[in-house]
Amino acid sequence: MGRKPRSAARALTRVQEQWPRTRRDAAVLHVTSWSLFRREGGRVPLWGLRPESWSEPWYLRAVGRTDEGTHLVPVFAPQDVVLSRALDSASRAQRIMVDAATAEQFLDANPDFAKQYYDHTFRPKVVSNLLDGGRRAAVDQRQFHALSTVEESEIMFDLMRDIQDNIQMEKSVFNLMKHLSFMMKADRMSLFMYRQRNGVAELATRLFNVSKDSTLEECLVPPDSEIVYPLDVGIVGHVATTKKMTNIPDVAQSPHYSDFVDTLTEYQTRNLLAIPIMNGKDMVAVMMAVNKLEGAHFDAKDEETLNKYLNFANLVLRVFHLSYLHNCETRRGQVLLWSASKVFEELTDIERQFHKALYTVRAFLNCDRYSVGLLDMTKTKEFFDLWPVLMGEVPPYDGPKTPDGREIIFYKVIDYILHGKEDIKVIPGPPADHWALCSGLPTYVAENGLICNIMNAAEDDFFQFQKEPLDDSGWTIKNVLSLPIVNKKEEIVGVATFYNRKDGKPFDEQDETLMESLTQFLGWSVLNTDTYDKMNKLENRKDIFQDMVMYHVKCRKDEIQLVLNTRERWGKEPADCEEEELQEILTEVLPNTKKAEILEFHFCDFEHSELDLVKCGIKMYYELKVVDKFHIPREVLVRFMYSLSKGYRRITYHNWRHGFNVGQTMFTLLMTGDLKRYYTDLECMAMVTAGFCHDIDHRGTNNLYQMK
Repeated sequence: MGRKPRSAARALTRVQEQWPRTRRDAAVLHVTSWSLFRREGGRVPLWGLRPESWSEPWYLRAVGRTDEGTHLVPVFAPQDVVLSRALDSASRAQRIMVDAATAEQFLDANPDFAKQYYDHTFRPKVVSNLLDGGRRAAVDQRQFHALSTVEESEIMFDLMRDIQDNIQMEKSVFNLMKHLSFMMKADRMSLFMYRQRNGVAELATRLFNVSKDSTLEECLVPPDSEIVYPLDVGIVGHVATTKKMTNIPDVAQSPHYSDFVDTLTEYQTRNLLAIPIMNGKDMVAVMMAVNKLEGAHFDAKDEETLNKYLNFANLVLRVFHLSYLHNCETRRGQVLLWSASKVFEELTDIERQFHKALYTVRAFLNCDRYSVGLLDMTKTKEFFDLWPVLMGEVPPYDGPKTPDGREIIFYKVIDYILHGKEDIKVIPGPPADHWALCSGLPTYVAENGLICNIMNAAEDDFFQFQKEPLDDSGWTIKNVLSLPIVNKKEEIVGVATFYNRKDGKPFDEQDETLMESLTQFLGWSVLNTDTYDKMNKLENRKDIFQDMVMYHVKCRKDEIQLVLNTRERWGKEPADCEEEELQEILTEVLPNTKKAEILEFHFCDFEHSELDLVKCGIKMYYELKVVDKFHIPREVLVRFMYSLSKGYRRITYHNWRHGFNVGQTMFTLLMTGDLKRYYTDLECMAMVTAGFCHDIDHRGTNNLYQMK
């Protein structure tokens, strides 16, 4: 016999490295049990660990050399391999059979081999199985029992995989609660989600009565079957208020215990363990375990278990909460952007403005239907509206009023239908029994200016909503959110009411924030239409006043005859005369420049009547030589000067004579002062005209009237 190798594992490694892959796989089962080698004439016979199981030695041709010096590495060669008898099923089973004690002894004696074997064989298989999405933890949960470390690790890995694979928050938390109910030996577990409506915090059931054998469909609470706890009711409300874990061995001894749910579900709660789930300092949910099955009550170990696995629930709910907040903020941004784009497209009419904005953002509102009621903004009624009341023919209005004292009268309701086939209905002058108004909710919101969020409209006691389907589609009112539309003056201009959130859940705080942002923006945008209306009214008033002024200052037909006496001279009106005919009359009636002294700085108007001053003014334009140059019609020139004289009020100083004196002074500076050469004819004409017009319509005191 040859000498025994110092390391069977080292020789085995060499064999595995040298054998061809196709033959190695077939023979490795035998070689892993061989450990003894000896040299015999160039051939190496190998015996197994149990030589009595072999009928004869097997010979292999030597083709390599090991670190053992003269020892050679055996390798199968096709012509030398006699595996036909080795593949016999009976003898093969005998060759690979090794009892547990022998295998354990071998592994203990060869730790390097054991490590290498497990690294190459066991670990890849385990990791592969763990990463298999369809594989679940092989933990028997049919009966309560203590978990081993491996079983608990598999459960923990399953929870991590649920977080990765499940987009639905409820499914991941449900799987966690099933495992927790098994590990803590709790009869039931429930999850209460925190939310706010109308500014009041509350807890609503999301997962209820979860046990180790439950299914998600049994425990998931639909929106219309929620059990809602205010924070001042029940132990869960106390936990949400204090934000601390609570372990109650006997609920009958707790001052916060409420038997409302026990009575409703015919269940007896003996003890419970509840813990809050937080997102920083914000409350997200409360998880509660009820009735310890194997023990008097939940102990410190159960608290430790719940605390340890709470990290998974906290992670899932935090991701869900942040994702929901991100979605809400995204929708809110889209609503404001689209509203802004549509609001500034329509600046003239509030109805079209609201319609464009509300119809454009319909996809982001997350509801089945919404209606907008527009209020009459009239604060003071016209006499013809008050007359029937004063005469006793119509009783005076004694209904609700807006905070600023206006009667609540919806002059138009616009109904947007988003479920089924989209449609828009406009109802001018809606009757009091219209489905959108008959509940009294829009009137209440318009009267108080409050946001109203109603979770279950059919069971509401304060407002009477229509319980029957509103149309042929069978659509009914389930939950309602109503908000006032307020302008910059804090006047309520309308009421927006949203019906039935699309996912079936009631409207929450985020919905209130989104809808309030929309209604505030629409209310503020009313300023555009209000400003447009005011500008229109001011423009109309200006036109009226201008017509009134023109009526009083314009030169009438009989007045123009005082200068252009065409009726006496030609027997016709100035408009019917030729320019030559009018010029002939003006040449006769206009004063002589030297005799009138209009070119002198010492000119005195006391010697002239107001009509003479009009004629002197016309003469100045001829002296400037601008009448013919700019082709000024003679009739227009005469009418202008006469109307200008009538535009001055009959007051002590700032009258027509003062205006003429300023114009004559400017004319003298240009002509006698020889300043005309520095200006163009148009500039000279403008300066003289400005002198004539500078104090027109002066009140006679000071010049502040021009600023006012």
